[in-house]
Amino acid sequence: MIHPTAIIHPNAQIGSGCEIGPYCVIGENVVLGNYCRLRSHVVIDGHTTLGESNEIYPFTSIGLKSQDLKWKGGITRTRIGSFNTIREYVSIHSATGDGEYTTVGDHNNILASCHLAHNVTLGSHVIISNMTGLTGHVVVEDYAIISGIVGIHQFCRIGKMSMTGGCSKATQDVPPYMIVDGNPAQNHGLNKVGLERNGVSEESQAALKRAFKILCREGLSTPNALNRIEAELPALPEIKHLIEFCRASVRGITK
Repeated sequence: MIHPTAIIHPNAQIGSGCEIGPYCVIGENVVLGNYCRLRSHVVIDGHTTLGESNEIYPFTSIGLKSQDLKWKGGITRTRIGSFNTIREYVSIHSATGDGEYTTVGDHNNILASCHLAHNVTLGSHVIISNMTGLTGHVVVEDYAIISGIVGIHQFCRIGKMSMTGGCSKATQDVPPYMIVDGNPAQNHGLNKVGLERNGVSEESQAALKRAFKILCREGLSTPNALNRIEAELPALPEIKHLIEFCRASVRGITK
């Protein structure tokens, strides 16, 4: 099911059951998994691989050259998983350095006019709302929600099951399980709705609520707060992940 106006390089690999709509352009080194649907006017180029059952809406571009001025040539790659919805005017750029990747996982919902820059690593089950920009080397963990018109600074990390409010500017890492909002973003507490939807136990929610207060409301330095959380709270998986995430932070965490 390929529209006659689509331009597909003869070396591109197109999986079975794909639908490629009018005026789509598929480059030489593209691998398109089974049952992908490109609605119309979609451009996929570069060394780009997509898994199966992705739905891509008009005027999206995937795998094109990085906008990073440090780009010096070589083979850079873009890797998209399966079962993603990528809406209108989304741009997902290839990595900057030779042999590097921009990576998107599975079951993500990327809404209209979002931008994923070079070397972004996006997990799975993530929702990114309209007109949000993820700059270079941003990492987004699974089940995170990023609202509309949000700017994420280079090298920031967005933690698992966190929520970033609309029109926010995130210049530091967003801790897992928390809600941040504002310009600059500030931490407002647990993403309780997200935790409940994803089946996090009441015990873990109570421990995370206490961890938030120690980390963000008691005036402690981050290392001292994390040591206290580790000493006082049960070693639940969510608490362990929060501690590991914060200790690995380079840019600091949003408080």
